[in-house]
Amino acid sequence: MSTSRKTQEINATEALATMGTIPTGFRTSTLSQLLENGDQYKAGRYLQPELTSSQLGFKDLLWDSGTGGILPLSTRVSVSLTLWSCKMIPLPGASIQILSRHVRLCLFDGNKVLSNIQTVRASWLPKNSRTWTFSPRVTGILPSLLDGDCFVRSCSQSPEIGILFEVGVTYIRNSTGERGELSCGWTFLKLFDGNGIPLPTRTYELTLNGGTPYERGVEVDPSISRRATSGVFHQMITQRRQPRLLVKIRSLNRRRREMLNLLPETLVGSMCYVPLLVYYRQILGDVLLKERTSMQSTDLICNPVLATFPRLLEQPDVMDALRSGWAEKENSLKRSEKRDVEFVKNTFIQVYHDTAYPLLESTFLQAPRWAEDETEAARWKAIADFLKQNREKEGAIRFLLSPDAHHKPFDISEITYDFLEAARTSLVTL
Repeated sequence: MSTSRKTQEINATEALATMGTIPTGFRTSTLSQLLENGDQYKAGRYLQPELTSSQLGFKDLLWDSGTGGILPLSTRVSVSLTLWSCKMIPLPGASIQILSRHVRLCLFDGNKVLSNIQTVRASWLPKNSRTWTFSPRVTGILPSLLDGDCFVRSCSQSPEIGILFEVGVTYIRNSTGERGELSCGWTFLKLFDGNGIPLPTRTYELTLNGGTPYERGVEVDPSISRRATSGVFHQMITQRRQPRLLVKIRSLNRRRREMLNLLPETLVGSMCYVPLLVYYRQILGDVLLKERTSMQSTDLICNPVLATFPRLLEQPDVMDALRSGWAEKENSLKRSEKRDVEFVKNTFIQVYHDTAYPLLESTFLQAPRWAEDETEAARWKAIADFLKQNREKEGAIRFLLSPDAHHKPFDISEITYDFLEAARTSLVTL
């Protein structure tokens, strides 16, 4: 994001606070600004293999000759969490319209963001608009954007590492049509105590702070405290009126832990994506570690899955199309077929070519726009129609070859994977 645009958003937030439209503790969203500033904090970047400091090998993508697949890597932080609800979130004034309510989360050490930034959209009811809820363990056709069941992985040795949550809204001003992103409060859940003991698995009720994650002592809505009296009972009532976020830290069963250990050492994401991410990493391992003619070869690789899959993480509805298509195909496999690892992997690649790949390169799908209902609804309908047509015609090949179908002009990047450009360089973590 440009400096001038940042200044405009900050000035707009100050103007809204001065008019009394928003509480004085609201700020321009910190994590939203980071997401808009290139791909440094996007999940697709963290999904790529990480090079060692010498850049002569991969740090988090290793081959296990015993199993004939990638080596599982355990990490210091491997946590499953569920967003339950936000309570007592202050209501903005009538001069702005709320387009999206959501929570953004990432790994944080008090000074800097240590991972990609994950966004989970909240639901709410008009009769109780100060309470937001989430949909844990998304299955079926429910959008993954609503999935409150998340995972967090990191190999950072920082004693201060934890999860930063920013509760926010996307809004539009009725008078000017100007769009913006506000933080309605933030909170930080430290993952280790002073002795290095991991956080216990239970539900945490976290009070939201106002300001930015780099400010201290700012309340979301100071008027709540000003209305409090000195009595203990009134102090308790005041505390219950403070904005809060409810989060449950869950224990990982063996199956989930094994799957997470096949993912990159640093990543935050939705649990419903994990099986798809694992297949991507396995294909990545096959291509980079098993099939390359030489470990010194840096030639471009022809592989549409590797070339395009990271883009899916920025388009949840296309990821949902792949998730739906794969679940349907997986359910049709015989038990003997499911035990054949190579067969299942090749079947996944086929499903990817029938669903996600043509959608990413289609012209009938509008470009995604965050928190724009008409665009989101049009994309959902187009994707649903495309998947229905695929089922009826047993794949996307007829669509791809049809003279009535229109596609974007071919670009070699659609099928070409340059791992040197995509890979990240390992940094020493203090």
